[in-house]
Order: sequence, then structure tokens, then C-alpha cells
Amino acid sequence: MQPSAIYMDHSATTAVDKRVIEAMLPYFTQWYGNPSSLYFLGQKARQATEIARGAVATILNCVPREVIFTSCGTESDNLAIRGVALARQNEGRHLITSPIEHKAVLDTMKQLQEEWGFEITILPVDAQGRISPEEVARALRPDTILVSLMYANNEVGTIQPIAEIGALLRQHPATFQVDAVQAGGYLPLDVEALGVDMMALSGHKFHAPKGVGILYVRRGTPYLNTMTGGAQEGSQRAGTQNVPYIVAIAKALDLAQSERTAKNAQLVALRDRLISGILAAVPTARLTGHPSERLPGHASFTMGEGLEADAMLLGLDIEGIAASSGSACTSGRNAASHVLTAMGVPYQESLSALRLTLGDENTIEEIEYAVKKVPEVVERLQAFAAV
Repeated sequence: MQPSAIYMDHSATTAVDKRVIEAMLPYFTQWYGNPSSLYFLGQKARQATEIARGAVATILNCVPREVIFTSCGTESDNLAIRGVALARQNEGRHLITSPIEHKAVLDTMKQLQEEWGFEITILPVDAQGRISPEEVARALRPDTILVSLMYANNEVGTIQPIAEIGALLRQHPATFQVDAVQAGGYLPLDVEALGVDMMALSGHKFHAPKGVGILYVRRGTPYLNTMTGGAQEGSQRAGTQNVPYIVAIAKALDLAQSERTAKNAQLVALRDRLISGILAAVPTARLTGHPSERLPGHASFTMGEGLEADAMLLGLDIEGIAASSGSACTSGRNAASHVLTAMGVPYQESLSALRLTLGDENTIEEIEYAVKKVPEVVERLQAFAAV
């Protein structure tokens, strides 16, 4: 088998679902009005926006006015963290996060620390990338105003005990913000069950287009709007709404959540075959992340000291497999993954990271092809390094 392309990088982005394209198309050419306008075309666009908001609210188990549409997950995280920190700075300046967060969280907090004088506690994670609720409890202080953690990790797929942490934080006044960008297509998103005050989602991770996201903000959460210049989104995020993409993300989220049980079962079976096949064929390979509490289509490894991730990725690309070494937002940086470093993976080993993330279009034939080709690529590179 020599495929033209086998896509195994669904944590980076996903193809837009045809049903999503069909839902959004009328708002490009037929109902293209500005939703802030009073005339008919504008009101049709506004109606579509509010229907989409209601659909998202139903999925999240919240009220529509708690849903803010944004441009992406990174913006959602930025708005949430800055918005809470600046709104609550007179109550305290202590923030809590973990070392394995996306840079949208870590860099935003670093800026708050360096430019605004906030104090950050970085929680430890175990060797599988899990955060302990007990560590969260130990880190809390009277002046803690925000805890920001991810639901599932983009690089190693580990799922965090968000509901347990949320239950714990109900006893503390700190705002609990969750980056659910990687979880949107695969995990439950009921904000009441999870106990979260704010949650970020990104459409292109679950078959909506790139360029649209969601920020959930619980009623009563102190939040300073840092995107000013208009009254859109309940005066919480200024700027003309991208109606076609808002329609798209609502449709995509509905499809992802309604179909996830069946699709997850399929993904877990494919993922486990991929993991077992690669570990059996490559003696130097090691699974990274939690062995079971991980995203259903997520397989991540270190392949052994002396192997370079970029060389593996190019070798796999030649064989028709699209893969990655970690976060798409930090690709191209010749440095060890901050996630693997936090998990205690040695520096040289971390440089050999390989991430294969599956979607519902992947087949067992593609998995078997990857199980055959990954060891071949690794063997060639090891032979070359030995010369």
C-alpha cells in the first residue's frame, strides 16, 4: 500500500465536515448582513448567531448569554485569563496553572507576572502528565483569584481530573478556567458537571473551520472585557461577528458531541492497535502520557535517544503519513517540549517525540500501514546515525 496521504495529525487541525460546510454556506452569499444592522438581512444574520449561541449553550448546559464567540482557542484563553486577572486584581494577584499548558495560557500568565506583578504557582505533574487535585488544594491561598488548567493535553493526550478539581474549587472563591480546546470533540462538556467557571474551545479541532472559537463565562464571574470597540457578544468581546463561522462551530460541536460515543469507541480500538504495534516493533519507543486516561485517538511516543523528530516526520511524509512531534503552535522550534520536560523525560529522549493523532476517517488499513512504516523509518534513521 502506498497512499497519497494518510492524515494522522488531528490534534493539530481537522478537515471541515461537509455537513458543517452546508450549514454555513448560505451566510456567505444569501444572508450576509451585518448582525448589528436593523434591516432584514442584518436581522437574519443576528437570528442565525443567536440560534447558534443557543445550540452551544444547550451542549454546555448553560444559558446563551454565557457563550461568547471568538476567533480561536488562543483568543478565548487570552480573554479569560486577562479578563479575570484584571477584574480581580484588587482581591489578589495569585494565579495557579500547570507546566504542561498550551502557550496561550503560559505566555499570557507570564506577561501578567512580568508586566502587572501577578504571582504564579506552577503545579507539578506526574510522569504521565497528570495533575493531582491534592496539589491544587495545597497551592490555594486566600489571594488566589484564578486557576487555569487544560482538560486534555495536546502533546501527550492525558486527560485531567477536571470534575474533581472543579468540585474542590467550589469551596474557594478562585475562578476556575479550563482550556478544553483538545477535548471539544471527544469529552463531555457539561460545565455544571465539570464545575468550571470559564472554558475555551476552538472549532477547527472538531471539524469546523479555522478562525472561530468559544469562550464560556459563568454568570457572575468577574471579567473585564479586554477586546473593546463595540457592543457585540453582550459587550464582552467587540468586533463584527463572523456569522458563517459561528453557524459552523455550533453545527460542528453538535455533531461532535452527538456522535462522540460511537466514534470514540472506534478511535480507541485504532489507537490501541497503533500503540501496541509501534511499541512491539520499535524497542527504543516509549509511550508518553497516561496509558488509559488519554484522548481516544491520541498516540504519542518518544522513539529513542539519537533520533530527531524532524527527520522522522520527513521520513514519514515521504511514506505518505502526516504526523507531528507535538504542538502545531510551537513546531519549528528546535527545543525540547516543555510538556515532556515537565513530565521528567530526559532532554535527548524528548527530542525524538512522535505524535500520531487519529480521526474518524482513519481506517484499520491505514493503522496497519503506519505500524509497518514507522519502524522502517526509525530503523533507517538509526542506521544512518550509526555510520
